[in-house]
Amino acid sequence: MKLRHSIIPILCIAVALSGCQKKWLDINTNPNQLPTSTPDFVFTAAANRTAAVLDPNELGSYWSGQWTQSSTYIISPSQFQYIFNNTNFNFWDTWYDILKDYQYVIDTADDHAQPQPYMKGPAKIMKAYIMQQLVDVYGNVPYSDALKGTGSLAPKFDDQKAIYEDLIKLLDAAIADVKANVFGAAGVNADIIFKGNATNWVRFANSLKLRLLIRQSKIAGRDGYITAEINKAVAVTEGFLAAGQDVTSNPGYIASDGKTNPFYDRWGYQANNAVRPLGRYPRPTVFLFDVMKASNDTFRLKRLFYAAGGENQSNPGVSAKGDTLKHYVAVPFGASSGYLAQNSSYIGPAQIVRGVFNKPMVLFTAAESFLLLAEAKQRYGGAVNLPLTAQEYYEQGVKESFRLTGTASSAATTLLTSGKDLADWTASTDKLKAIWMQKWLALVHYGGLEAWSEYRRTNFPETPASASAAVGAKRPSRLFYPQTEESSNEANVKAQGAISAFDTKIFWDVD
Repeated sequence: MKLRHSIIPILCIAVALSGCQKKWLDINTNPNQLPTSTPDFVFTAAANRTAAVLDPNELGSYWSGQWTQSSTYIISPSQFQYIFNNTNFNFWDTWYDILKDYQYVIDTADDHAQPQPYMKGPAKIMKAYIMQQLVDVYGNVPYSDALKGTGSLAPKFDDQKAIYEDLIKLLDAAIADVKANVFGAAGVNADIIFKGNATNWVRFANSLKLRLLIRQSKIAGRDGYITAEINKAVAVTEGFLAAGQDVTSNPGYIASDGKTNPFYDRWGYQANNAVRPLGRYPRPTVFLFDVMKASNDTFRLKRLFYAAGGENQSNPGVSAKGDTLKHYVAVPFGASSGYLAQNSSYIGPAQIVRGVFNKPMVLFTAAESFLLLAEAKQRYGGAVNLPLTAQEYYEQGVKESFRLTGTASSAATTLLTSGKDLADWTASTDKLKAIWMQKWLALVHYGGLEAWSEYRRTNFPETPASASAAVGAKRPSRLFYPQTEESSNEANVKAQGAISAFDTKIFWDVD
């Protein structure tokens, strides 16, 4: 489901019309019946749909303090006043529908009429990728009893911590599968993420494992488990995501309705280059701009956003008002008036350039991987067998963020030697906060849900309260189980007890 914006009538009509398109490569039309296609085709469809799930990352971009909305639209109460219930933000149904496709690949890759064992490992990795997101948003969820089609129409829920631990085992099994099964031609063609590159799949699995482990790092008594698992990952020859190596998906986007890059399609342009109405919705927060200006990080700022008024339609990739800093206008988080779209900054050329409809969708960045390695080394020191120093991992992570946004590498060096707290490693008094801040910045546009999860784990950066929320209002710590699941699986939902989106925390959220 798309995030529910309350908007002026003309824009409402436009959004309604654009929301009726059939999902590209969505082959699983019956959620209660598994597909019957070959594993490679099902994997392609699932990977494409995984990358196209924008709503969780959009919500995370708001609740982590990176984005807000322009006042061209009526303020959204669910997002900025925290007035929502179990009919809002149903990411559950989409994620589980995609998971059924990955499970089909896992279950049939060996014994299908056309065996494709090389698809098992990637499918397991992608299953772990989505299952973590489900836990991070909902806590206890169906896992061991899920994805069985008519064999389990009311699956029991598993403990969230136990799911996390089993996802580590699933990733270990996935790595073994990838190493044991050479990609066939069909798999290379079906793999719209790594084109059959086994080394890259193993690196992604290890980086995803690191995300799972570091997420638990503030839980008392977990250090021994975490360091042991990190050392197992370090011992794998392929290692973690390398410099310049992001995890992306691209089925071959073309200039046709519903077949362009989904991010570009929602907040940029239609296939015919007509401006999308929702491009006037998301806006950078004043807090984000203040953080970047404090360290003179205007390099990335001008790549992440256009100046007020947006892109020059005659000169794609360039702000209509030029790149003078005074023309870049952010919006106070949750402000309900005073910041019309045309008077504030748009999503910038790092993601949206008119006519460039075929950029890959980003699933996981090298910047995040290196910053996770930095935290692991800084937190655990010699207990983890990582070969570089925390500073070296940190600085490479920042450089990867600059690369991804299309910012000059020399600008990264300038930032890293600026003498600024939370930017220059040497000048930063709290090294963990420096890592967290740079990860928060690296996730702008590329990982909003991950930014919100990290915000809940670390309580950093200390973003301002929403201007539209009641004074002293608590911020959400999770989502409600959706009404659709409560209707179809009532007993198991109720077995989770009374759920508060503000007081019932995910197991790793201990502060």
